[in-house]
Amino acid sequence: MKLRKLYFLLPGTTEKFYCGGLFAELKTLQIAQQICECEVVTYRQREADKLFLDDILAQSEKFDLHQKIFVVSWGFDVNRLINKLHSQNVIYHAHSAGYGFSIPARIPIIAVSRNTMGYWGQMAPHSLIYYLPNQISDGFQNLQQQRDIDVLVHARKSSTYLMNQLIPALQAKCNVMVINGFVDDLAVLFNRAKVYLYDSAEYWLQQGVSEGFGLQPLEAIACGCQIFSSVNGGLSDYLDPGFNCQKIAGYSCEFDVTRILQAVSNPGYQFVPDQLLAEYRRENILNRLQVILTELNLLFDHKQIYPANIPDLTPARVWQLKTRKFWQKFSKKIGI
Repeated sequence: MKLRKLYFLLPGTTEKFYCGGLFAELKTLQIAQQICECEVVTYRQREADKLFLDDILAQSEKFDLHQKIFVVSWGFDVNRLINKLHSQNVIYHAHSAGYGFSIPARIPIIAVSRNTMGYWGQMAPHSLIYYLPNQISDGFQNLQQQRDIDVLVHARKSSTYLMNQLIPALQAKCNVMVINGFVDDLAVLFNRAKVYLYDSAEYWLQQGVSEGFGLQPLEAIACGCQIFSSVNGGLSDYLDPGFNCQKIAGYSCEFDVTRILQAVSNPGYQFVPDQLLAEYRRENILNRLQVILTELNLLFDHKQIYPANIPDLTPARVWQLKTRKFWQKFSKKIGI
């Protein structure tokens, strides 16, 4: 079966767009290239070596769009893009959840976490939905080396409690490194650190959307760090407080300091079960993506012949169903 070519839609790929979502999407593209043809298409910023979305749509016959699939992922742009691509084959690669838009049943959803999959399972019950986790690169390994950083924390996305209370309290008692910018090789730092702190719940609450995956705590676990983290959103997929991490911001700053210092003084590092990391390594993701893309190509073949015929759960339909249920109960109560 010949699979359709994938167009991964990104606003741009230059430094001003650098973020975890961009890098995760590019990693997914690299894996997908082992299965079918794939290409980056930008839609906000024109780039000399890449296709631009408006140009493709203006020349749809030239690009044979029936044999292409557009992959949309940039949360704040998704609603506009799916409307623009209303007659095309589209996949939503869902990272964070909670943006407030709806997904029509014609668009299948690939979720990077079970947390996000559950959200769309409720919000888009008639879409095909799949789980495809983000990749942990093989470079994130425990090198079993001497660790000279007691506590490591990345300032971006960190809570005000973490930065203004917990870190100052820890700095008086141990060696704390705070990262304030982009780091080329996080695996090196994770292999130098004994404890890694991550507390993103406050940040994502302000953004109004969920933590889509939370790559860094899992990368740190792979490198042998002991983790103190929030467990919001996608972090709840793999973090298990008391077993492979500790919950941060637990009751009081003093209690956090006590627990973190105990972890710093512990010469041993957590044993990470192979099955925890295997789920997020390239081989498993490649195998899952092969199955997913095969099924989605069958869906897009089917769509060319058959229309959708399952009623959408619109607000009006939900109200209708609730009203019907109320009258059924009422009629039964009065004996009609």
